[in-house]
Amino acid sequence: MAQQSFPTLIGALGFYPVVPDADWVKRLLGWGVRSIQLRHKPLVNDSQSLARQVRESVAAGRDVAGAQVFINDHWELALAEGAYGVHLGQEDWAALSDVQRQRLRASGIRLGLSTHTPHEWAIAQAAKPSYIAIGPVYPTTLKVMPYEPVGLEQLRAWTLQVSPCPVVAIGGISLERLPDVVACGVNGVAVVSAITQASDPQNATAAGLQSFALCISSL
Repeated sequence: MAQQSFPTLIGALGFYPVVPDADWVKRLLGWGVRSIQLRHKPLVNDSQSLARQVRESVAAGRDVAGAQVFINDHWELALAEGAYGVHLGQEDWAALSDVQRQRLRASGIRLGLSTHTPHEWAIAQAAKPSYIAIGPVYPTTLKVMPYEPVGLEQLRAWTLQVSPCPVVAIGGISLERLPDVVACGVNGVAVVSAITQASDPQNATAAGLQSFALCISSL
């Protein structure tokens, strides 16, 4: 029996910030971003706060036409709130039972899966997600990564192999590096510190959106 695919995206992911809380999600939607991932990692285990972050992020995305808001890791909360999408790492996906995976598929939620190695790449393809994330493209200092950077050559090769499944590049991508990444044929470019650590996040967001649009138009 063929594996059921997760639903397709409603649009290209494009410039795709990954942010720590719902306030960032709301601001970015107001600044014109339409693809955002909530990656909320609280310092203390506060289930009520976590649920609020997910609920507010989902609600904010629901109020904006064309918005694609993904919830990182917390798939059960995402389902409970009727989220558009969820993003899982390889360990999170591997930990799911067949029943849980079927529950995700049956819900109609979009799924993004992280990949770092050829083995993980194969696992992600078999899962038939809505998109596959590849990274880290460049070295990143945001968290300890037990993987070597993928690099542009491998990113381009993997993107071609999995077409037409959308590919998102992530890891160490600054606004200056964005054009080289987009040239690899990816559907989206995930950024973290380029926005959350920018001296002027709104201007950085505008620059990122414009740069991605110009890069796509020149391909």
